[in-house]
Amino acid sequence: MSTFRFEAADAAGHIESGVLDADSARLARSSLRERGLTPLAVVALGGEAEPSAEPARARHAKLRTHERALLIRQLASLLEAGLPLAQALSAAQDQAERPGVRDLLAAMRADVFAGHSFAAALARHPRDIPELDHALVAAGEQSGELPAVLARLADQIERRAALAQKVQLAFAYPAIVTAVALLVIIALLTYVVPQVVGVFAQTRQKLPLLTQGMIALSDFARAWGWLVLLSLAGAGLGLRRLLVRPHWRLRWHALLLRVPLAGPLVLRADLARFADTLAILSASGVPILRALKAARDTMGNVILCAAVDDAIVRVREGAPLSRALGMGTRERGYFPPVMLNLIASGEATGRLPELLQRAATAQASELERRTLLMTSLLEPLLVLTMGAVVLLIVLAILLPIVEINQLVR
Repeated sequence: MSTFRFEAADAAGHIESGVLDADSARLARSSLRERGLTPLAVVALGGEAEPSAEPARARHAKLRTHERALLIRQLASLLEAGLPLAQALSAAQDQAERPGVRDLLAAMRADVFAGHSFAAALARHPRDIPELDHALVAAGEQSGELPAVLARLADQIERRAALAQKVQLAFAYPAIVTAVALLVIIALLTYVVPQVVGVFAQTRQKLPLLTQGMIALSDFARAWGWLVLLSLAGAGLGLRRLLVRPHWRLRWHALLLRVPLAGPLVLRADLARFADTLAILSASGVPILRALKAARDTMGNVILCAAVDDAIVRVREGAPLSRALGMGTRERGYFPPVMLNLIASGEATGRLPELLQRAATAQASELERRTLLMTSLLEPLLVLTMGAVVLLIVLAILLPIVEINQLVR
């Protein structure tokens, strides 16, 4: 039996949509007609769509991070309560709020009914479920500890989301201050300065150099500001398209790691994700080579991904993980000595997952500390910069007024 998503019209012409179980698309349409509905589209979930159906109707918005964490947490709780996997998926489907999430769960349930493993059902939806989840679920199914593995996976997703939220909130205030400052400066240059210039033009007096420069800047902003904005937008799009090419992407990521303030943030964020992912994979019994590949995929910097690829080759040749990660990267500082020492201790004592988790926590704490330090420096710097620019504009306006007053006296 398969699961189908349908759209049908009732006798009054109202459109209804939902999911139903049937052995074939033809029987699904028959079931709809028995309910007094006229089938408009019937799409198989978890399998190939009916040829006459529109594939776009089965599409849904990508599963959000908090939805994925909630879904995995619900499945872990239901499985721990003793429910079979198919029944747990049905219960989670009934609790889902968004239609796209219900469709996704219905497709997974159909795959499980068809005899596929849960990991295989997840693998059929790579846009919503990353490869890390497949590896963990497969390990949990093999070890018989799927509920515990799902609970650990939900914890990891929530930790990563909380860390990302802290970093975003830390940079929110500087971003708002910058945006307000730019708007104020643009308003002064394009409206206030031209209004005052009209008054000065009637006096026919020689204006101070600061005022002349401000008038020239105002004229340029009013005449060519749109071109500057278009140029900046074009440069951004060009850079984005350029970074699609591997060579330029590699050079850009190498540059990011060397930037004094942003580089350590990028490094700590990737190392925290890498260590956290590797910890949960090794704790779940995933083989080390597969765990390293899955942990590498969570890193955003291609330079660090290449370093992990080199480590995978060395581990495959028999080198310990700590030495494999340290070789060729210690002099560049990709993997800090503290992290390597924790991994070495974990390998020697058989507590690798625990010490990897400790290394991930240390990297996350360092990322938070550096982020707070950077934003603490940025906030007064932005305020001072904005104040200096506004002061220059005000001085450019006041200097001619002061000179006029002196002439009158």
